[in-house]
Order: sequence, then C-alpha cells, then structure tokens
Amino acid sequence: MTRQKTDYLWIVVFALLVVFAVPWFLWGDARVVAGLPLWLWWHVGWMGVASVVFYAFTRGAWDRGMGVTRG
Repeated sequence: MTRQKTDYLWIVVFALLVVFAVPWFLWGDARVVAGLPLWLWWHVGWMGVASVVFYAFTRGAWDRGMGVTRG
C-alpha cells in the first residue's frame, strides 16, 4: 500500500475510534452486566481496542513519521 493510502487509512481508523468512544447508542439503557452498567463495559472494551490500535500505530506510521528505522 502506498504511503498516502496508509495515512488516509490511519485517519479513518482514528476517526472511528473517536466516534465510537462515546456509546451514544447505549444512552438510556439501564442493563447491568456483572454488577456494572453496560455502558461502562463498553468503555472498558473500547479502551482495550484503542490500546491495540495505538500499539499498531506506533509500530508503523509513528516510526515512519519520526524517521525511525527498525533493524
């Protein structure tokens, strides 16, 4: 994939992370799972997803942008 396409892909990925960070579709939902509200479980899971995505970002695009070469 070309550098420009990769950059656009990362922009879309981070935009999706931001859009779904707030579980607006769970507003008003009073369900409880394992003693915690469902929206709280959403945040816990979403932080895990965001961590994995950021790890992937630091292994590719970040190094390229900072001019770091891995040997």
